[in-house]
Amino acid sequence: MEAKSELILLVDDEPNVLLGYERILRNEFKTHSAVGGADALNSIRKRGPYALVLSDMRMPDMDGIQFLTEVKSLAPDTTRIILSGYADVKTALSAVNEGNVFRFLTKPCSKEVLASTLTAGIGQYRLIMSEKELLEKTLMGCLTVLNEVLSMASPTAFSRAIRLRRYMAHIMTALATPNRWKFEFAAMLSQLACVTMVPESIDDIYSGKQLPAKEQALYNLHPSIASDLLKTIPRMESIAWMIAHQHKAITVDGDIRNREMAEMRLGAELLQIILAFDTLVRRGSSRTEAAYKITRRHPDLDSRIFMALVEVDPDDREKEKRTCSVEELCAGMIIDQEIRTDGGSLIIARNQEVTPFLILKLKNYHEKGAIIGDVAVLAPKTRAASAI
Repeated sequence: MEAKSELILLVDDEPNVLLGYERILRNEFKTHSAVGGADALNSIRKRGPYALVLSDMRMPDMDGIQFLTEVKSLAPDTTRIILSGYADVKTALSAVNEGNVFRFLTKPCSKEVLASTLTAGIGQYRLIMSEKELLEKTLMGCLTVLNEVLSMASPTAFSRAIRLRRYMAHIMTALATPNRWKFEFAAMLSQLACVTMVPESIDDIYSGKQLPAKEQALYNLHPSIASDLLKTIPRMESIAWMIAHQHKAITVDGDIRNREMAEMRLGAELLQIILAFDTLVRRGSSRTEAAYKITRRHPDLDSRIFMALVEVDPDDREKEKRTCSVEELCAGMIIDQEIRTDGGSLIIARNQEVTPFLILKLKNYHEKGAIIGDVAVLAPKTRAASAI
């Protein structure tokens, strides 16, 4: 049988039983062992993710159903299998309903049955992960395209969205939080409904100018408008909630022990932090100064978030200011000026990252004579410049 690369966690309250499992499975599967539910949950937090968890039913302090219910919350993609010497219908139903087990095996269980069940469980895990990866990449691709198209309507707002996504991605790396794609989506789409406003109003808001009451009221509605647009899309409900609460005080809304609720609250809080950070940096604060100001507003701020904000653009030193023609623009450069038409309309905001779509847009404007001259950019230093 083909050896499996995915990790399996074996859980029992008897160390000798675990040694027996390891002995009969070691040539076919890669396994870790944990004595009891508490030890197993700790292993999942520190050494996971596991493709599959195989648990005994009868264990002191925490039985198999209680344990696998916790696993379901902690690692929902992990396949869960239970092994019991007491195969009554009530126990089996509880395992299925509460622990969402993939298989319910009874003792004694032959090596052949156990191995084939583990193989099927790993296959189930691979299927879930493949579908999840496909869906997430498809969603990310579609929403990225949507974001770039909408940037035509409000360059300033969507330049900010790109920065917010970069901040959020850096924080997610520091926190090693699961489902980071949700947090990045929330950052990227947090300014979505700003297209309902005229670009000049968005420019005024981001620069700190006071808006007329009606325009301010419209701006205040943009998180809820974006949320209403997004929550009708499957798997976007939690992201819509984060966006709706980007300017609100986060109050308890549901059981915060619930994994999804805790995730949404974290997302909304992080949105508030990176929005405030971006505002401070755009108005002249250094990253370090802005991060310290954020800690004064959020005294319990995780130190990892603070450092992620300070270090969010560690490659700044590796970029140099220069000008180039539209034809010389390359993906990855940063636009270091506002680009406007001869009539004064903003088409590209400063600090926007150059993408193939943006290059095409500028070439079209340039060919029609709507923009002339070179473009100021931040670009990777050349070898000769770096050596000086």
